[in-house]
Amino acid sequence: MKVKCSLSWIADKMEFRILRVGTKIKRKITTLDFRRADFGLFKDLLGRVLWDKALEETSAQGSWLIFKVHLLQAEEWSIPMNKKSGENARRTAWMNKELLAKLKHRKEAYRGGKQGWVNREEYIKTV
Repeated sequence: MKVKCSLSWIADKMEFRILRVGTKIKRKITTLDFRRADFGLFKDLLGRVLWDKALEETSAQGSWLIFKVHLLQAEEWSIPMNKKSGENARRTAWMNKELLAKLKHRKEAYRGGKQGWVNREEYIKTV
């Protein structure tokens, strides 16, 4: 959220105003798209590294950091990112339309049972 501030001095008095500019924040989630990945390029990029020279005279922690840098760089070059936003960002991958429809029907039955529109047997049958 962006905030604008303005200060003005009036006869030994300070006036401070905070003006809100934006309130809605859109969340964008990016994930690795393994379906479009080029694993041949990934293997080639990691195969080009001279590991003996790269890991020479380093501790276990230093070796891990060097390996991690090469691995993430190869991943960035060979595996594209998939952008997700809106409804898909909030819903897990296994939650398909059919399951969402069943959950919606169950919630409606629960709400109807609480308000007396549906009797207990119908609610249990729906659940």
